[in-house]
Amino acid sequence: MLFRWLKQRRRHALLAEPFPAPWLDILHERVVLYRFLEDEEQARLHDALRILIAEKAWEGCKGLELTDEIRVTIAALASILLLGMRDSHYDNVVTILVYPEAFRVPEQRPLTGDVAMHGESEHLGEAHLHGPVILSWADIAEDVAKPGFGRNLVFHEFAHQLDMQNGEADGVPLLPRSLRKRWQSVMAQEYQRLCKAADRERDTFLDPYGATDEAEFFAVVTEAFFDQPLEFRARHPKLYELVREYYQVEPAKWFERMG
Repeated sequence: MLFRWLKQRRRHALLAEPFPAPWLDILHERVVLYRFLEDEEQARLHDALRILIAEKAWEGCKGLELTDEIRVTIAALASILLLGMRDSHYDNVVTILVYPEAFRVPEQRPLTGDVAMHGESEHLGEAHLHGPVILSWADIAEDVAKPGFGRNLVFHEFAHQLDMQNGEADGVPLLPRSLRKRWQSVMAQEYQRLCKAADRERDTFLDPYGATDEAEFFAVVTEAFFDQPLEFRARHPKLYELVREYYQVEPAKWFERMG
């Protein structure tokens, strides 16, 4: 109780300060979606962004020097997912690690019996339960420079963190009771639809990587919802409406304003 009170007190003091003018310049220059948010949405993003930058431990890896441009861009994208969620700031996330580009992680592949092949694989990002979010800055910079393709690394990895608020990632985040039954039905139907199309190597609107498992499906759906909402709404209307009710925002309106 005391810890929560102290946290709220620190946040109140932080948000009482004027929003840094150089950060506004970064938002306008780097985060295209920011320009098309309504004034109230921009204000909520400012608050969430400042909390994420102040409360998370940010670390540059492999020689990357973290700048305000990197922190503000990443925090802004992560905050877009929170615009309709009051008092949610990824409290389970302690550290955000940023690599200059894709990074390699050890892996082992079982062969036969107790024999496994050891090696490395290249990753763009990772999200860990009660652990860090790991991101490639080169890929984020490309995402923000070319929005509208349904892919965004920050949206993807922070969707995993929302998914893990109630335990391991399983594609079912914390939901209001009114949404749970429909979530189970619609998500299962759409997941199976993507899996069948991926198995048959058909072209799909949603990234076929979402067929990996339910957790990746939710992350891929989140990317499309926030980065390609008009086509998403047209091609998967029931799924779009379900996700809209979860996130409590309407990104299709932002893209309609872009013209």
